[in-house]
Amino acid sequence: ESDDDDDNTADAAGKTTAPANTAVQLLPLTSEPPPPRQKQQRQKQQRPRSQQQQQQAELPEPAKLEVASGTAVPPPKSSFLRRLAKIFPVFAKSAQESDAETPAPAADSPPPPSAPAAVPAAKMPPLIESARSTAPRRNKRPPVKIQKPSPTVDDIPELFKIDQEILVQVTKGPIGTKGARVTTNLSIPGRYLVLLPNSNHIGVSRRVEEREERDRLRKMIKSLSLPNNMGLICRTVGAGLKIEHFQRDLDMLLDCWNKAEDAAGKHRAPYCIYQEPDLAERTLRDCLTEDIDEVVADSEEAFKCASALLLRYNRHSKVKVKLYQNPTPIFSKYGVSQQIDNIFNRKVNLPSGGYICIDETEALIAIDVNSGKNRSGKDHPETILATNLEAVKEIARQLRLRNIGGLVVLDLIDMRSKKDQMTVYKTFRELLSEDRARIKLTPISSLGLLEMTRQRENESLESTIYDDCPYCKGRGLVKSATSMSVEIQRRLNEVLARKQHLRRLAVHVNSKVMDRLRVDDHKVMDSLAVEFERQITFRSDPNMHIEEFKIIDLDSNKEI
Repeated sequence: ESDDDDDNTADAAGKTTAPANTAVQLLPLTSEPPPPRQKQQRQKQQRPRSQQQQQQAELPEPAKLEVASGTAVPPPKSSFLRRLAKIFPVFAKSAQESDAETPAPAADSPPPPSAPAAVPAAKMPPLIESARSTAPRRNKRPPVKIQKPSPTVDDIPELFKIDQEILVQVTKGPIGTKGARVTTNLSIPGRYLVLLPNSNHIGVSRRVEEREERDRLRKMIKSLSLPNNMGLICRTVGAGLKIEHFQRDLDMLLDCWNKAEDAAGKHRAPYCIYQEPDLAERTLRDCLTEDIDEVVADSEEAFKCASALLLRYNRHSKVKVKLYQNPTPIFSKYGVSQQIDNIFNRKVNLPSGGYICIDETEALIAIDVNSGKNRSGKDHPETILATNLEAVKEIARQLRLRNIGGLVVLDLIDMRSKKDQMTVYKTFRELLSEDRARIKLTPISSLGLLEMTRQRENESLESTIYDDCPYCKGRGLVKSATSMSVEIQRRLNEVLARKQHLRRLAVHVNSKVMDRLRVDDHKVMDSLAVEFERQITFRSDPNMHIEEFKIIDLDSNKEI
């Protein structure tokens, strides 16, 4: 056998070839006809042959190989071409050329044998060897690298010893019932750089997209005087800056790390050796960009802090620091108070009259888009597109203001046009590119839903400011007085039927439920007392929850 495509096979004309360096055994041809096939029980219906099938049937069979002295002799080529030319005139010219090239047989040449002689088995050449062993292997796959599995919780006893102190960093605060997330991959952020004390990685922020600028920043960072086994990441605000800015920022980061190491050596665990600066410093460090022209502070302390930070980060900055001394609160002066009130509302209005509703649950954040008061061409595709574009613009803003993280599902107004869907999707993706959090966004589904995930480091603004309602226990709903009346009737039926020795009962209910029992359901309660021949008294208690009630046996003064 051979793995080659068509080099070692016999073609339709009866031609046989053999690859080089390959032993071939020629078997004798027998004159016995093959055994006839068994007739089937049911004869298949014969179909009329087409013209092409009839022509193929008239083709002469290829001449058999003649074996003499262990060599293969091919049939005459010219005779075959002459037969082929009778059916297909295209081969007529080839048959004439072949006749001219074929020499006439010599007079003294012996005639070919009528039947081949069998080769003795003892003198047979070896069987054909597979060319697969000598030919080069095709499409050789690269060896698969087996990666070691990542360590799990069960591997902790093997990685760390008991009572061993470990330096960790909190990467995600506690949210709900989940505890804080910590890591040993430490990182200290600065203005332009992020220091990696336990890693030698050198990188550039993914938001710097120009290849030339990325290469320039990477070379510049590698040239900094950095201790061994430490790494750096260039932040987005570092694009276009010179090496002096990075070196100054690196010196401050190394100073912070040295202080943290000293504190770790002086104290026993658990102990906080380093923490992020206060809100004012973090805001100036992370949010101060070239678009900012002025920083306004309403206190002397904040004014001095902002001035010092600007001198530390960039002495040649054009940003001005201003001390606000107006008696009107600074938030009211610049309209911040109104924006704060709006982020606590479930409903957010859009400029065209539509609105969005933001509902936060433990599993996901659901945002619904509605056309609202925008009645001009409500079902028109252009109106729907305009409303959805306004919605995604406001949603991208609300995600940052409310610090919403996790799984977010947007229920947009249905758009039939694929072009409009792609327009909304691309617009939303561009708006989210300005967000500092990591975001994964999927295209609009066939149901008109847009799904995304946003990095969640801390609790959302709603979870931080609000607590669950002690009355409804965070559900936002309570049972109605009607449903409570039915529940009390069912409970009394069970008690009176099971405990027949009870004679006098008192039912304590909420005042709203009491109004329902006195006005609408008094006949039902009277019939219940007559049926069981018991005395039932209802008493109102305004301090009771609307979903609570008590049944007390007046003879024993015990609650049932």
